[in-house]
Amino acid sequence: MQLSMLALERLRREPAVWITVQSTQGSVPRDTGTWMAVFAREVIGTIGGGRVEFEAIQRARGYLAAGTLVDETQRYALGPSLGQCCGGVMHLRFESVDAAQAPMLRTRLQGNLAPVAVFGGGHVGHALARLLGTLPFALTWIDSRDGIFPADLPPGVTCEHSDPVQDAVRDLAPGSAVLIMSFSHAEDLEILARCLQRQRAEADLGAIGLIGSRTKWATFRHRLEARGFRDDELDRVQCPIGLPGIRGKEPEVIAVAVAARLLQDRIV
Repeated sequence: MQLSMLALERLRREPAVWITVQSTQGSVPRDTGTWMAVFAREVIGTIGGGRVEFEAIQRARGYLAAGTLVDETQRYALGPSLGQCCGGVMHLRFESVDAAQAPMLRTRLQGNLAPVAVFGGGHVGHALARLLGTLPFALTWIDSRDGIFPADLPPGVTCEHSDPVQDAVRDLAPGSAVLIMSFSHAEDLEILARCLQRQRAEADLGAIGLIGSRTKWATFRHRLEARGFRDDELDRVQCPIGLPGIRGKEPEVIAVAVAARLLQDRIV
């Protein structure tokens, strides 16, 4: 489960101080937008560890113990006074939050998630959904068949039934990376063609990946050329998918390779 979902779920039961990296200078352990939720006896998330995190937690728990409502920004220089040698500066925002602020926080956190669409509810699709549900991605999982999606999915994974499946391409979030791995090569081809059509018209999709071998891609490329797609359009397609150098055909191994490639390409 994504840490953000854990934190928002816990906010239903008790208040917290939400700490966000507001801005940074120089060398720091985490980037702007990184967060940590400090509860009375639990911490969810991390702003980088070390002395700065320890002091931030102590400050937050002091506010909680006193019942003080806070919305302030503190400056932390990561130098000798903190026993750290990063040399940078972090500005941390401290916010008192409870269940009433959960919708606002959910919206804020969604803005930091890169959209990904997975077409196909097979073994690799299942492995990917479970893995991507723990990473900073907003996943839409699509299939044309009924009864494909499991009930125990990570929060934040959106399942969609679409028949014909390629019609779902129209409604994907702008910037979505698209991974095509349906149960049928015919479906794969139609999904891919629809993605290329949208990219030609709108130029608003991210990476487009097609599961399969180089032989499969050579066949698909020939068919797509016959439909009028140009070389520069077809060169956008990644097939095989995943980070090169990770070997193995087990669904979980493929999922790790694909997730690594998505993280490598992530721009959000």
